[in-house]
Amino acid sequence: MSRALSPWGYLPDGWRLSTIKEEMVEVTDYVANGSFASLAENVQYKQEEDYAVLIRLVDYNNGFKDGFVYIDEHAYNFLGKSKLFGGEIIISNVGANVGTVFKAPYLKKPMSLAPNAICVKLKGNNDFYYYWFKSRIGQYSIDSLVSGSAQPKFNKTHFKSMPIPVPPIHEQDEIASILSSLDDKIAVNKKICENLEAQAQALFKHWFVDFAPFKDGKFVESELGMIPKGWRVGKLDQVTCNITDGVHNTVKDVANGGFYLLSCKNIKGGIITIGDHERTIDGETFNKLRKRTKLQKGDILLSSVGTIGEMVLLNDDLSNIEFQRSVAIIKPDNDVITSHFLFYSLMNQKVNIIHSAHGAVQQCLFISDIANFSTIIPPKEDIIKFTNVVKVLVDKKTTIEKENKCLATLRDTLLPKLMSGEIKVNEIEKSL
Repeated sequence: MSRALSPWGYLPDGWRLSTIKEEMVEVTDYVANGSFASLAENVQYKQEEDYAVLIRLVDYNNGFKDGFVYIDEHAYNFLGKSKLFGGEIIISNVGANVGTVFKAPYLKKPMSLAPNAICVKLKGNNDFYYYWFKSRIGQYSIDSLVSGSAQPKFNKTHFKSMPIPVPPIHEQDEIASILSSLDDKIAVNKKICENLEAQAQALFKHWFVDFAPFKDGKFVESELGMIPKGWRVGKLDQVTCNITDGVHNTVKDVANGGFYLLSCKNIKGGIITIGDHERTIDGETFNKLRKRTKLQKGDILLSSVGTIGEMVLLNDDLSNIEFQRSVAIIKPDNDVITSHFLFYSLMNQKVNIIHSAHGAVQQCLFISDIANFSTIIPPKEDIIKFTNVVKVLVDKKTTIEKENKCLATLRDTLLPKLMSGEIKVNEIEKSL
């Protein structure tokens, strides 16, 4: 059997080359519902809960948990061409995060697609195409459609002309099933990590907010309220070796440079995430930046520009990542305090940290602000006792996060390997 030639090379046996237009059931978006004037007249966004949820990229980034924008029943019915029911493929087509692919959630409310995204329904197995769009090859294909530097975007017409592979349906089903099972395992692991993190934060609160192990002792007044006698309150610059931030000057990107230059957007939920479109730099630039930051295990990272208050305790490999100025780097003084204690002390003050930010257009924390944060300082023996307990939870969480990175790598490399002929569909499970 002859193999079909595609923009990515020869396709596997039995696969054929087609286009979105030829394989689509539907490609739609917000503006398919009418002119800008009629949309403005019939659709009003609401912050308070109403009939339907308008599904946006920001909701996906927030895990579809809160902060929704709502529309009333009239607007929902007017937007009849962009109703969502759950599971549809959504691709952002305007803005800095153009090309982001996600699935519509299953909410207990009617849903409609927000502007700046396209909803795609294809023949065959929609889950297969969801993973194809998210794969390196799918992202490359989407990137080839993007135009504009100030406001990157692509339109529906160009999108419909995009080539896509079409495997036999039984292969689509098998590939989608295996990739979905990897995603399911990743989701279970994330829940376990969230539970471990909740336990760690609860333990800190039990010891150092409720003072349960010390409640029978004497207490004294402090600027943070009543604390056990013998404890003190200090500023962060009294319990750290250094507080700095990432690079300020312009750094030249190098395609496939091998080292990542990350920002505050890469810190969320206590972990560092690295996407497909991150800035990369060469080894010489990386070494210069590392010489300045001296980034190492045990440092605490704090998002300090734009998104304020996201934190991560570095407990993993740092051999290929550095940060831009939107991330502050806090180095605990281990003679006074431990990394684990200081991290959970800062997590406990997250609301106060967010409220300390300056700026109307873009929120910002200065290094001097961070240095001036207050923290309780118990006797070192109590800090060590806490650290020994919480470290077990943190290390277990780190191990599971490493497993998830491996699972995500398997998921993201499988389709490119299939398309290059490196593996065949009937060999997938062996390769995993």
